[in-house]
Formats: sequence, structure tokens, C-alpha cells
Amino acid sequence: MKKNFSRIFFSALLVWCFFAPFDSVAQNKEGGRISGNLASNGNFFFRDSLIGAVGTPQYDRQLFGAETWLNLNYSNWGFDFGLRFDMFNNSNLLNPRSSFTDEGIGRWYIRKKIQNLDITGGYIYDQIGSGIIFRAYEERPLLIDNALFGARLAYDLTPDWKVKVFTGRMKQQFGSYNSVIKGGSIEGFFAVGDSTKPVTFSPGIGVINRTLDDETMEQLVGALSTYTPDDSIGAKYNVFAYSFFNTLSFGGFSWFFEGAYKTNEVIYDPFAVKNNWNGEETFGKFVFRDGSLIYTTLSYAGSGLGITGEYKRTENFSLRASPFLRIEKLNDGLMNFLPPMTRVNTYRLTARYNAATQEIGEQAFQLDIKYALNKKWKFNVNYSDIHNLSDTKLYQEVFTEIQYKHEKKWQILGGVQLQQYNQDIFENKPLVPMVKTVTPYFDFLYKLDRKRALRFEGQYMSTEQDYGSWAFALLEYSIAPNWTFTASDMYNIQPGKNSPVDSETGEKLKLHYPRFDVYYTHKSNRFSLSYIKQVEGVVCSGGVCRLEPAFHGVRLTVNSTF
Repeated sequence: MKKNFSRIFFSALLVWCFFAPFDSVAQNKEGGRISGNLASNGNFFFRDSLIGAVGTPQYDRQLFGAETWLNLNYSNWGFDFGLRFDMFNNSNLLNPRSSFTDEGIGRWYIRKKIQNLDITGGYIYDQIGSGIIFRAYEERPLLIDNALFGARLAYDLTPDWKVKVFTGRMKQQFGSYNSVIKGGSIEGFFAVGDSTKPVTFSPGIGVINRTLDDETMEQLVGALSTYTPDDSIGAKYNVFAYSFFNTLSFGGFSWFFEGAYKTNEVIYDPFAVKNNWNGEETFGKFVFRDGSLIYTTLSYAGSGLGITGEYKRTENFSLRASPFLRIEKLNDGLMNFLPPMTRVNTYRLTARYNAATQEIGEQAFQLDIKYALNKKWKFNVNYSDIHNLSDTKLYQEVFTEIQYKHEKKWQILGGVQLQQYNQDIFENKPLVPMVKTVTPYFDFLYKLDRKRALRFEGQYMSTEQDYGSWAFALLEYSIAPNWTFTASDMYNIQPGKNSPVDSETGEKLKLHYPRFDVYYTHKSNRFSLSYIKQVEGVVCSGGVCRLEPAFHGVRLTVNSTF
């Protein structure tokens, strides 16, 4: 019934949007405005048992998978309408180990502002503060689409103060989770002191409530009934979460602070020891706890110098549409967003090991310093350190970068990254040692003329853990504004414990993982065709991560805006 309604709604709105601009001229001198975008991926899978690209439906029999998002936006008569059609054919984006096929309305919304009142209904993306207690958002690279399917009212109390309330359910692909969410916030702005150099404040408070549905509660009670008396706990339908946040700015300084607390609820702790009826102990069980989180950043910018320090302490701050989702689908049904505490690395080897945010327990610190000596020289140093609340080291990174630009002809940057990465925690690989890496890198860009340029990357990762040491090289040739060609290779130069083994000799194999890309851009259209051979690794987007298996195949992408 829901799928039929979506198709009817989609067809009706498409027809209406087509004819509405012609009729609107008589009613609205400006007429209607329609815009949109298309994003589409197609993957051709090549079975490769040597690197582990095997054992999924795509490699074993389907051979092809695709994802498409077509988004349309229309505005007229003070209304905003949005519609997005999603299609998945044998897609491994939702779960890299399985196949997902479905299509339908991925999102729709209607928005109208009546004087100071803003009304929105449908699938809503929004957040409170930095998102710690509530964030409805999309991270397409991991197929996370945690929109709120419901209604939101926002009212401008004054030009500087706004209050909003919302209610609904969290999106689940083409349906919704059954638990009901409701919440609200009030945010504002004011300044004190000298008008030429004021101290500004942007405070806010927020609250949300999630009520479990009866079916989920019955499942939860059933699961808890199997626990031994030592692990026995109760359960509640409702959980509340509260936050206070503020940004203080003065001159070149800016200080953001957010503190949050959530009431007792049943959450799943994968690190808690469970007592089984046979007397054995295993890890992972439901617990009944409250949670808290403190997050703050302090930054300064001026005279070519930029300094940012961040601190976060997390304790039992799991907020999901259902506590079972922490076990079944790690990144599904998330109601909030925990800010990551590591830099976003862009180079292939510096980005190989990523630290996922830890909602059960984490104490993290990050310091980033940037300095521009002049137009030619720039420097960057970043340090991040993450421990759990038992003071076990989870992640540490020291990143350095120096950039030199020689007029408009060429530029080079380079540096060294040092990492310590707890593979046991982040990838659920017990009894493995801490991964320790040293990764020097450089990036050289040379402009042949006004349109043509060459770029060369070189990286080397030295480590004795996991797959061992790697060498990486990339050559890119671009012809502005249309063409870009790249060729790269990631070579397992000194194999480690997890590297593939020769079935005859038993020796570790030194494998190459090449990649070739062609990109073509014409106005607002961008096409790419890539041949990819990729090792298993962690993929992250905004601090949300998952372990992805090896990939071998051809990928075609199309992106267009109109």
C-alpha cells in the first residue's frame, strides 16, 4: 500500500510540476522555478578470489549493480516542493556483503512560510546544535539516509531568536522504523560590549524523546528474559535527551561548547561481559544506562595563523530508533551524530586507517595548526589522540604538511603521517596488535599551459601489522575544463599477516592494486569511467565508518544538475 501511494504521488507531482509553470504566469509574475540533480553509479564486478573479491551475490552470479537518485525541486506561490526518486539494482552499497534491489520515492517534502511560521512536512533533514542529540541527515557513500518522516514547525520569535518543534519516525530505505520521535529547540543570537568589536553569543537548548513501539518492546523483553540473574535488567519505552550549546566569538577567537545528557535506556554494549547459563563469558549484551557527552572547540584565526583545538568525552551515548540496530545494522536508525575527532585525510595511504566514533566510551582530543608564511609557503600540523574511558589507546595521529607554490607554474606539497590504530576495536578483529604506521607522501602539480596540467602523487606506508607496507603512485593529466585522466597503483611491497598467500608455496604475495579513471565534464554534467582493484579497508564519511571488502571491477558514474 505504501509503495503504491508513493508511485501515485510521484506521478501526480511530476505531471503537476510540468504544467504548473505555464499556469503560474497568470498568478505569479515571477513564475515557478524548477531545479534538480541526477546521481547514478553502475558497478561491473570481476570475481577475484586472490584479493577476497568473492562470496557475494554480485561476484558469484549478478555481475552488475547500480544506484540512482533523481532529485527535483519546485518553488511557486511561496511553497517549496521536493521529490527524489531512488533506484537500487543488485546494489552492494547498503551492505557490501549482500545485494539490495528496490525502487520508489526516497524523499518528498512540502514547505511553506506564513509570516514568521515555517511549516514543513515529509522527509526532513535537520539537526539540533551540532547534532549530538538529534540529526536527520544523509551520507550517500555509505547509503545512510536518516531523514525524519514527519512534520516540523519553526517560528521566528524575533530576527535573532527561533524556536522549532518536530515529530515523526526515522526513515528506513523506502519505509520507516516504528518508534516515534519528537523534539524541539530554541536558538538565538546576541552581542554585548563595544559595537565595533563586540562579544557575540549564539546559545541554544534542545530536547528529544523517543518512544519504542510495542513490537520492539516485546522483542526486547524476550531477549532480556534469556539473561542470567547477574545480567538481568529492566526496560523502558521512553528515553529523553537534552543539550545546551553556545558559540562565543570575540575578534579572531571562537569557542563552541555543547553538553548533552540522556536518560536511562536499554542499549547494546559490544564490550560488556555477558554471563551465559553454561558458565561461559562472552562479549556483548544489553545494558540499562544513562549517557552523557561533552564536546567543545576553541579556534583562533589571524595574521596567516589558524589554530583549532577540539575535545570530546562520550559515555553511553547511543541513540537509535531501536536498540537491536546496534547489533544488526551498525549505521542504521541513527537519531544523532557524534562529531569525529580526527582530520579528514584525502590521500590513498594516509586515509587507509580511519577512527570511527565510539558511542559507548571515548575521550578524544585534536589540535590543528595552519600557518601561511606568505603566498608561497604554507604549513600544517595536526595531532589527534583517542582513548576509551578505561584509558585504552584507540587511535593516535601526527600529521605534518608543507606546501610551496612557485608563482603560477608549479607547486609541491609533502609531509609525514604517523598513526597508531586499534584494529581490534575499529574492525572487530580480536587479538591483533596495534597497527603502527609511518607514511611519507608528496603531491606535485605542474601547469603545462593555461589549460593543461600534470599532477603526480607518491606515498609510502611502512608498517609491520595488518597487510604490511604499501607503496602508492598516481599520475593525473587534466585538460580544462573538460577532461581528466588518472592512473594509479597501490603495491603491497612488504606483505604482512593479512596479505593473500600463494596456494602452492605458502608465501605472502606482493600484489598490485591498479586503478584507471577517465572524467569528462561538460557544463553541469560530469561522467566518469573507472577500472578499480581495491584492497579491503575501512570507509568513513563524517566519522561514520564501516569495514568494506575488496573490490575488483569497472565503475561508471553520472552526475548532472539542472
